[in-house]
Amino acid sequence: MTRQMTGAKMVVQALKDQGVDTVFGYPGGAVLPIYDEIFQQNDIKHVLVRHEQAALHAAEGYARSTGKVGVALVTSGPGATNAVTGLTDALLDSIPLVVFSGQVPTFMIGTDGFQEADTVGITRPCTKHNWLVKDTDTLSGTIHQAFHVATSGRPGPVLIDLPKDVQFAEGNYTAPAKINVSHYQPRVKASIEEINGIVDLLEKAERPVFYTGGGVINSGTGASQLLRELVDATGFPITSTLMGLGAYPASGKSWLGMLGMHGLYEANMAMHDCDLMINIGARFDDRITGRIQDFSPHSTKIHIDIDPSSINKVIRVDLPVIGDVGHVLEDVLKVWKSRGRKTADTSAWWKQIDEWREVRCLTYKNSDTIIKPQYALQRLQELTKGMDRYITTEVGQHQMWAAQFLGFEDPNRWMTSGGLGTMGYGFPASIGVQMAHPDSLVVNVAGEASWLMNMQEMGTAMQYRLPVKQFILNNERLGMVRQWQQLLHGERYSSSWSEALPDFVKLAEAFGAKGIQCSDPKDLDDAIMEMIEYDGPVIFDCLVEKHENCFPMIPSGKAHNEMLLGDASTEGAIKSDGAVLV
Repeated sequence: MTRQMTGAKMVVQALKDQGVDTVFGYPGGAVLPIYDEIFQQNDIKHVLVRHEQAALHAAEGYARSTGKVGVALVTSGPGATNAVTGLTDALLDSIPLVVFSGQVPTFMIGTDGFQEADTVGITRPCTKHNWLVKDTDTLSGTIHQAFHVATSGRPGPVLIDLPKDVQFAEGNYTAPAKINVSHYQPRVKASIEEINGIVDLLEKAERPVFYTGGGVINSGTGASQLLRELVDATGFPITSTLMGLGAYPASGKSWLGMLGMHGLYEANMAMHDCDLMINIGARFDDRITGRIQDFSPHSTKIHIDIDPSSINKVIRVDLPVIGDVGHVLEDVLKVWKSRGRKTADTSAWWKQIDEWREVRCLTYKNSDTIIKPQYALQRLQELTKGMDRYITTEVGQHQMWAAQFLGFEDPNRWMTSGGLGTMGYGFPASIGVQMAHPDSLVVNVAGEASWLMNMQEMGTAMQYRLPVKQFILNNERLGMVRQWQQLLHGERYSSSWSEALPDFVKLAEAFGAKGIQCSDPKDLDDAIMEMIEYDGPVIFDCLVEKHENCFPMIPSGKAHNEMLLGDASTEGAIKSDGAVLV
């Protein structure tokens, strides 16, 4: 049965029918009819951000930490263009978002009206799909299809552009159950031939490694549980991309740590020397593969992915399997168990891995007088271990150190910008996470330069009384840029120092929040506990070593087995720049 209502009311009704409880947005003239409808109901919370980019990142944090769809609402013109960074970030990291943008009335489209932009044209490359709705009768169906597209197959962002007259006009509302979505039904099950092929290879491999990515987490908690069962039952080692951390527990006996450009030595070496690589929900990103022609040259490669376009896009594989990770893992376990749980002897492989672990690639030279960033994160890990904790990050050295030194036991606890590397992501993402988990500890690990990109969101945190903790590793540098300039550009430090920084304690107090500064290692534990125990937003200004480099590091254009290690590690020849080339 259809109902007559305005387009603006349809938007709110459709969100309710889709189970949405939180929307992040910023009002403007082209979406005021929707805001008026939001005002007249109490089922959906609206979070007023201070910038549209932040609305998208907050929606991403909400989505990543809950497994639900994140929803954002922005106005036309600059509101929509400000959302482009968040859309692109969500597309690359496969985060399901539904974004509504206002548009000038239909009769003004193409006239260069006030705050008009070709939003559909601008956002076409950075969404899974987008729509310009010109008829109110089609609006509800479009919204329901948008949620289907955002969550089906490889998740991602979609956008609906809404002219103002469509929001005012009346039309027929259609419920979700009445919508035909058969035109987009991605394949989720692998064939029995493909499943048998995977099991054949699992049974014969002597040097196997599971290479997992964000696709495991996107598939749901069931997929993570199935992955854990398969890894523990086979006894095979497992590594993960930045986006896949937490799918397998960091305390698990088969865990090698993260791989890639700043991954662990043992993980990268295992990837290089394995005879069977089982890629589950990862996309062979360039941060992982290094020099393509030398990437794991002697391995047979399986690639399980729900996105057909990811198969053979970067690395040619021997057994491509298109399907949902959860479904494929379930079938692999069934067949493998029915065939007697057979595996080859991997004891020699584990002995080799243990030798690589002895390199102790995360070792660093600590100090009694200055806080090393690695030490700061080690203490944060120890003091919050076992807590109901969620971590977001900005982008840079601090992001990589967080991935190296913070342990994640469960999926959906780690929110970071992997594919796009968006500075300014972490703070608004932490707001989205805290909205979804009001009683949990949410910590944003930040660099001072990244954090300043969306510092205005302190207003949002204060308005909604969100006790988000901003843990800033302040080295007064664009740390990763400075590191690359030191190692690869002859120590020519072009525009890589952060000058004219604010007093972060005073900045926090100006917003009505708590500010903490710490510069002495012996005071660090007490300061971290003060941050955790304060019932409100905190800016923690942790003054750290200014010129610390993030190792291990695979230099651009090098292979997995050509890593730079810090000079405190136990192998390799020390280079003049203080790194160790392995």
